[in-house]
Amino acid sequence: MRVIMHPDFLEVYTNDPAAAPGRLEPIVEAIGGTAEFEEPLPAGWDDIEAVHTPRHMQRVEREGVYRISALAAGAAMLAAEIGLSEPSFALVRPPGHHASADSSWGFCYFNNMAVALEHLRREGRIQTAYVLDFDLHFGDGTVSILKDKGYVAIHNPESENRMHYIREVERHLQAAQVDVIGVSAGFDNHILDWGGLLQTEDYRTMGQLVRRAADRMKAGCFAVLEGGYNRSVLGESVLAFLNGLESP
Repeated sequence: MRVIMHPDFLEVYTNDPAAAPGRLEPIVEAIGGTAEFEEPLPAGWDDIEAVHTPRHMQRVEREGVYRISALAAGAAMLAAEIGLSEPSFALVRPPGHHASADSSWGFCYFNNMAVALEHLRREGRIQTAYVLDFDLHFGDGTVSILKDKGYVAIHNPESENRMHYIREVERHLQAAQVDVIGVSAGFDNHILDWGGLLQTEDYRTMGQLVRRAADRMKAGCFAVLEGGYNRSVLGESVLAFLNGLESP
């Protein structure tokens, strides 16, 4: 699978413990045997401004994280473009689903998923999209930016029962009819991570469900990394999801 990654994503961009160094290395090691890595370019000012206010962008600049955040958004854009013809994955830091048009929190600065989908729409490459956000935390920024635009359906699964969770994902995907599926892929709901719910194989199942839905609709599909904090299981969880996404 084509994986969009830049060496700068390995750098520490904040002092918060949840964004500590060494988070991406286990993923790179786990998927390195099957991934075809590509480096992105940063998203342009116009691409980011299509989603965020100039005031927010200037605030990110003042915090000294504009370049790395624009690079993450650019990686999501490239993954989305590739995803129209084959599944792809943006292995990024910082994440994005807590970034709204004029504010952000949760180690996010720019909303990578929203920037990517708006890029595809403005280029005339899609008319409709579906976002599956299976991160433990609700993707409030993505909902805030995209919910009223009329072309995106967003699903943040919620259940305290593992099997009900997977069935909910399956049910929503089966009802979708769109041009592209974008996955905000957070792995912090793993049984050994903060959420304590999902098994590693559940991520493979969700990858398979996304791929089957995309094949049914003749749609594209791509994913962008969000959360995931237990390094001992993060790599294998991402690998399981990507293996599922590659399964026809």
